[in-house]
Amino acid sequence: MKLLKRVIASVDQYPESILVVRQQTEQRLPSHQHDKAQLLLVFGGIAYLQTRERDFYIPSSHYLWIPKNYPHNLMFNTQDLHIINIYFPGKSLGGFYDEMGIYPVSKLLSEMLSFSEKWQGNYFKGSWEYRFLNTLKHLLPKEDLKKFSIQLPTTDDQRLNTILDRLRTTLNENITLEETAKQSGISVRSLTRLFQTKLRITFIQYVKMLRIIRAIELIKDGNLNMTDIAYEVGYSNISAFSNNFQQLTNMRPTEFKAMSSK
Repeated sequence: MKLLKRVIASVDQYPESILVVRQQTEQRLPSHQHDKAQLLLVFGGIAYLQTRERDFYIPSSHYLWIPKNYPHNLMFNTQDLHIINIYFPGKSLGGFYDEMGIYPVSKLLSEMLSFSEKWQGNYFKGSWEYRFLNTLKHLLPKEDLKKFSIQLPTTDDQRLNTILDRLRTTLNENITLEETAKQSGISVRSLTRLFQTKLRITFIQYVKMLRIIRAIELIKDGNLNMTDIAYEVGYSNISAFSNNFQQLTNMRPTEFKAMSSK
């Protein structure tokens, strides 16, 4: 709790400053919020951001925009992850800035980050660093990039969470609604209703997202080729795997691998 108060106080200490933080502190905090909007950049691994409604998955070479005063909690499970946080003050500009969103790091943004790679701490109006970072902020929506759209809804329903945990451990099997209902001791109709009322998503959609999330983790590990990854997450058809991957990430698995290995 002391760490939480210290981090929030640090972020909001100077209401008019742009704050750059390169230390991985937020992953040790419970759900929290601050008065500044946050640009969170991820390199070298996968970060997980929890909100009240959904879990967001942020792969390497992507960034997350978090609106001001938006409760969240960051997690990750890899040692080689590098995170950059930039906190922006001021009133919301609407549109892009009012929505939680995950986007790929473009070449332009990458070059701007490289230029400012040694910057850390608070920067105030009148300094050229402030002007540079403010320009970076205003460029984000101009690039018109497609959102990375894997967001898993969450629930506090223990019965459903037990089922979801089982699904995560059997992704390489032929998962069906009927068999899952049978294993869980409930009817197909009841299980369908659980997903609709508690998660507001279909069973098939949830399993598809779980499989692609696992595929992202395996691509990052780099130990398997794409065909083996497809089989490992339950696809017998590499074409179906590639198409579903593109539907959820806006890129083919091979494109994602190339981006992640930069």
